[in-house]
Amino acid sequence: MNRIENTFTKLKEKGESALVGFVTAGDPDMRRSLDIVKTMCASGLDVLELGIPFSDPTADGPVIQRSSARSLEGGTRLSDVMDMTRSVRASTDIPIILFSYYNPILAYSPAFFYDEAVAAGADGVLVVDLPPEESDEMTGLWPGDKLSLIRLVAPTTPRERMDYIAQAATGFLYLVSKTGVTGSDGLDLAAIAANTAVLKSISSLPICVGFGISAPEDVAAIAAAADGVVIGSAFEKIIEDNLENPDLITIMGATVKGLKTATVR
Repeated sequence: MNRIENTFTKLKEKGESALVGFVTAGDPDMRRSLDIVKTMCASGLDVLELGIPFSDPTADGPVIQRSSARSLEGGTRLSDVMDMTRSVRASTDIPIILFSYYNPILAYSPAFFYDEAVAAGADGVLVVDLPPEESDEMTGLWPGDKLSLIRLVAPTTPRERMDYIAQAATGFLYLVSKTGVTGSDGLDLAAIAANTAVLKSISSLPICVGFGISAPEDVAAIAAAADGVVIGSAFEKIIEDNLENPDLITIMGATVKGLKTATVR
């Protein structure tokens, strides 16, 4: 049993959903970014999504776009993200998912990316702009199967296509809560629960819901139906609002603790 399977199995036994947290590696700088991530992991995060900064993050809202820009302006490279993954893995056993657009992986070399990610201790990768029909271009060059490829399902995805996506997925399925970009307002909790139920009838993989989730009450409502709740823009907004605040790391740790409490069913 790998780290992803082990985590979701243990959480199910405890009657909890996973708190999945996204932050952009290197924001606001590599030193503080590493401290932030380690604190989040120590404060109750169940799964870490570590964002690889990209110059054109089209699926992300303005908050995460700005986080990528800050990281890139600081000189963060994909090799730095691998080093950061290695450092985080030395201090925690929670699953680490590398979140990326395809261009950085393609430029890095898919085979080299796989080798480096596995060696660093990553458990999976989510490539937001790589559809299933095209993903063999990347995975066909992977020398093994130790890196889960997390698949996205949109709220507008027809059931037949959900089936197709689920068959090719490993690790867990990421259900996008709504149309639009990350961090946008408005959640239809009834629709999210219905889409989660459909996915659960199709696949035995854990279902994690993300996009636009920030309040503990929304976390609690989604956790009642899904196996995991993904939060990204809300964490990055804390970083952005506290760039010069010496208490940034403490604030982030307290936020994670509060949100984790809401995942108990």
